[in-house]
Amino acid sequence: MGLRVEPSGQACGARVTGLDLKADLAPDLVAELRAIWLEHHVLAFPDQGMDDDDLERFTLAFGGFGDDPFFAPIPGRQHIAAIRREADEQSPLFAENWHADWSFQARPPAGTCLLAIDIPPIGGDTLFANQHMAWEALPPDRQARYADLIAIHSARLPYAPDGTYGAKDKGRSMDIRPSEAALATQTHPLVPAHPETGRRGFYSTLGYIIGIEGMAQDEAIALLMELQAWQGDERFVFAQQWEPGMLVMWDNRSVLHRATGGYEGYRRELHRTTIAAWAG
Repeated sequence: MGLRVEPSGQACGARVTGLDLKADLAPDLVAELRAIWLEHHVLAFPDQGMDDDDLERFTLAFGGFGDDPFFAPIPGRQHIAAIRREADEQSPLFAENWHADWSFQARPPAGTCLLAIDIPPIGGDTLFANQHMAWEALPPDRQARYADLIAIHSARLPYAPDGTYGAKDKGRSMDIRPSEAALATQTHPLVPAHPETGRRGFYSTLGYIIGIEGMAQDEAIALLMELQAWQGDERFVFAQQWEPGMLVMWDNRSVLHRATGGYEGYRRELHRTTIAAWAG
């Protein structure tokens, strides 16, 4: 059986079967998968049974490793982090707010890969919100209002020493490393053109975005709160259900994502890499 692509029928997402990601990926297969990825934004590869070597090789094939601050890598690796929650853990759920990974960087990652290591029998879906659809669904007058805005990004709210995952965050199994580096800021267009497809869409959201250039802070936060509700509207959302042995990759430039719970009493672990920004 050859490569098969089953679209989710929702705002984004497709299931890809008929290939073995444990094998070396020929350049023509990588190019084909990249085209499918750009079309569907989120790809799930079930029943792969990959290990960390396979995950690294896959990430390298799609552009190399991104720079991953604030997470300690797993032992023996430089570029793989464990997204982990123990069965008896009581800390707040990690990454339950909409975000685009590391949007506060000058060159944020093009994509993210998650490999299923320990999957609970219930709950734990990852939600994705298609930001091209969110932009295109706006009426023209609102598009004109937002089209040229420049967003100010920072990691300070989650990863500064006094942030969500800072000194007050106790009892968490994930190895998160907050630091003063999170206080830095970086600007990006609020609605950039995708660097590979040219299609416009919102990039990131309130949380990693802390202001708008040239706009009073109270006005900017009000606008960002309004947009956050729009960006995560159910019309634009796809829920990825996890399976043992599954690899999921998503386009960080096209979608927001967030974690969900519902697996209390069960352990959950995924291994994560980011794909470096597209070099063209």
